[in-house]
Amino acid sequence: MGSRLKTKPPAPPPVRVILSGGFLQIFGLGVIIMGDSGIGKSESALELVSRGHRFISDDVVDVARPSAGRLVGKAPALSRYFMEIRGLGIINIREIFGTRAICRQSQVDLVIRLKKWHRGDEYDRLGLEFPEDFEILGVQVPQLILPVAPGRTIALLIEVACKVHLLRKKGYHASHEIVKKLDRALA
Repeated sequence: MGSRLKTKPPAPPPVRVILSGGFLQIFGLGVIIMGDSGIGKSESALELVSRGHRFISDDVVDVARPSAGRLVGKAPALSRYFMEIRGLGIINIREIFGTRAICRQSQVDLVIRLKKWHRGDEYDRLGLEFPEDFEILGVQVPQLILPVAPGRTIALLIEVACKVHLLRKKGYHASHEIVKKLDRALA
C-alpha cells in the first residue's frame, strides 16, 4: 500500500462585504461615514480632505475581515480615488489634492451615521448615552450618530466626533466630568 500525502484544505478566503458610505482616515482613525442619499456625506468628505484628512472611498466601501476582530476597508478598484459631487459630477481626489490626500486602505475604527434632524426627535445632548455599536462581519464597531440640519458644519462635527472617540478610548468622558462637578457643587 502506498502512502497517501495528506494535504491541508485551503484556508477560507477572508470574509468581505460592500457597504454604502464614504471612508476616510481622520486623525489616524478609519471612519466610515454613512447616511441617507443626499444628506451630505460626499460634500463632508470633500471638506475633510481639504482640511488634510485622507480619502479612501466614496459611496462604496469594500470591507474585509482578514483576522478575528479586525476589519480593513478600501475602495473598489473601479472607483478608487473618485468621488461624485452633485453639480460637479465625478472628480478625482488624487488629481485635485495630490497623493498625500489619499490612502489605499485602513483599519475600520469608527462608524459615523449622519441622520436628518427632525424637530421633536429626541437626541442625547449630554453624551451620557452611547448608541449601539455597528456590526460589520460579526465585528462590533463603535458608532456615533450626528443629526444633520441646515447651517451645521458637518465636517467640523465629524472631526470633533473623532476626537471625542479618541478621548473615550483613553478613558476620558466629558459628560462624566461635568456630572462629577455638578455632584460636588450640589453636595
